[in-house]
Amino acid sequence: MAVSLPNVLVLKPTPFITLLGEQFFASKKFTFLKAYDSPLPLHQFLSTHSHSIKAILSSVGAHVTADILQLLPEVGLVVTTSVGLNQVDVPECRRRGIKLANAGHIFSDDVADLAVGLLIDVLRKVSASDGYLRKGLWATKWDYPLGSKLGCKQVGIVGLGNIGYGVAKRLEAFGCSVSYCSRKRKPFVSYPFYESVSELAANCDVLMICCGLTDQTHHMINKEVLSALGKEGVIVNIGRGAIIDEKEMVRCLVQGEIAGAGLDVFENEPDVPEELFAMDNVVLSPHIAVFTQESFKDLRDLLVGNLEAFFTNKPLLSEYED
Repeated sequence: MAVSLPNVLVLKPTPFITLLGEQFFASKKFTFLKAYDSPLPLHQFLSTHSHSIKAILSSVGAHVTADILQLLPEVGLVVTTSVGLNQVDVPECRRRGIKLANAGHIFSDDVADLAVGLLIDVLRKVSASDGYLRKGLWATKWDYPLGSKLGCKQVGIVGLGNIGYGVAKRLEAFGCSVSYCSRKRKPFVSYPFYESVSELAANCDVLMICCGLTDQTHHMINKEVLSALGKEGVIVNIGRGAIIDEKEMVRCLVQGEIAGAGLDVFENEPDVPEELFAMDNVVLSPHIAVFTQESFKDLRDLLVGNLEAFFTNKPLLSEYED
C-alpha cells in the first residue's frame, strides 16, 4: 500500500527552480504541489488541498499572506529561498506557531563579492569602457574620462550583518577605510559606528546598502541621506530596492547631485527607471547577487534539509529568528 507523502506548496516558479529543473522536485520524502501549474484560481486550489499542505516553499515575489495562511490550517513551516522574509507575513506566522527557515548564510560571500564588483565597476568605469570600445571609439578618439581609485575611499556600510561584514573585509583588503551604521553597535569590530544613516553618508565617499527591507528601512535612503552623500558620492545597493527612495535617487543622478550608483535591486522589479539606462556612471544588474552554480547547489541542499528536518521532527538547519 502506497504511503501518502506530506505536501509542500510552491506558489510560483522562481529562477532557482527554473535553473535546477525537475531534479529539485525529486525528493522521496515529500511531494511538491505547484500552484502555478494548476488551472484553478489560487484560492480554489488552496481550498482543495487545504488539509494536505504541511509546509510552504516561498520566494521573492511569492507572498505568504495572512489570507493564504488562513486557508491552510495544517501548515507548520514556511521555508524561503531568500535571506530576507519581507515577502512573508512573519507576525501572522508567529501567531499561528508556524516555523520559519530562510537561506541562512549561504549567499553571504556571493552577495559581498558582487557588491564589491559593482563598486569597482562604477569607480573604474569597467562597463562604460567596455561599451566605449565596442562602439569603435577607442580607434577614433581618446576622450574617455578618468576613473577613480578604490583604495583610498571612505566606505560606509548600512547593515553590518554577515553580508555587510563580508563587504567590509573585502574592502579593507583594497585599502579602504570602513565605517558603518546598524541597528546596534557590533562589539566584535573596531570600525567607526554611526547611529544616523545621514551622518554616515556625510562622512563617506561610498554608501553600501547591505541591510534587509523592513518597515523601518523602507525609503531609509532618502533625499536627506543622498544630499549628505554629496556630489562625489557613490551608492551601491545589494539589499532591497525599496530601501532607497528610487525616484529621489534617479533625480540626484540626473542632476549630478551624486556621482554614481551600482544597483542589483530595484523598487518595482523587474521594472527599472529608464533614465538609468543611458548613464555611464550607473551599473545595473538584474537582482543576481546570489546567482552562482555553487550557491544554487547549496540552496537546494539547505531547502531539502530544512524540509526533511521538519517532517522528521528534527531541528531546522537555518531557522529564522527575529
